[in-house]
Amino acid sequence: MSNTFYDSRQIGVVSSFSELVHTEFKGEMNALCWCRNLDGDFSEIASKLSLKENITQVYPEDLIALQLSEKGNIAREIILNDLQLLADFGALPSLNLLKCYERDDEFDFISTDVYSFHVDRSPIATDTFLCTYHGAASDIISNSQAEQKILIPEIRTKLKELYNGPSEEFENFLEENYFDLHYQANADAEPVNLGLGNLWRLAVDHPKQPVQPCIHRAPIENEGEYRLLLIC
Repeated sequence: MSNTFYDSRQIGVVSSFSELVHTEFKGEMNALCWCRNLDGDFSEIASKLSLKENITQVYPEDLIALQLSEKGNIAREIILNDLQLLADFGALPSLNLLKCYERDDEFDFISTDVYSFHVDRSPIATDTFLCTYHGAASDIISNSQAEQKILIPEIRTKLKELYNGPSEEFENFLEENYFDLHYQANADAEPVNLGLGNLWRLAVDHPKQPVQPCIHRAPIENEGEYRLLLIC
């Protein structure tokens, strides 16, 4: 288990699903980790599922239909249990077999894809849950180690040139195009990798959120390897 999780003021460490969903974010803490060393062969599951698109949603019946080894079956039961725990809590979990996300390369000065450090936004009180079972895992970063891209002068200038509308509606333009959700890491920033098997809860930007939203990014996938990711 990574000592980084315990040393970070951004991350709270819990030992059960109940603690994960009921612990309140406060101060600098905007990420909670249920740290787990999971048994089971998750790579077997990833290899036996069929990738239909770059991101393919996997349903419980797809998992149940797989012919698996003993270790593979252990992994399947863990995933099915995680899905059920989150569903019973009222979340809408999705299990994805993932080759890659779509890239945003429209502009050379700002990107709005998930490989960029970003925060999630919701109009209602909710949080992001995620767990990587197989493949590369996501990173998070402290809010003090990153700057909102729309506040960086050279980027803001280019966005204003792109906008070409009434100045009083510029901020709306930034929100509507999700530019305001993206961040640039400081040169001395130290991202924390979320690791495999850990179930995370990340703070989202919404009106009732008492802390800053958690800045995170999707990883660059390992060559020839699919990710198996639970997210909601």
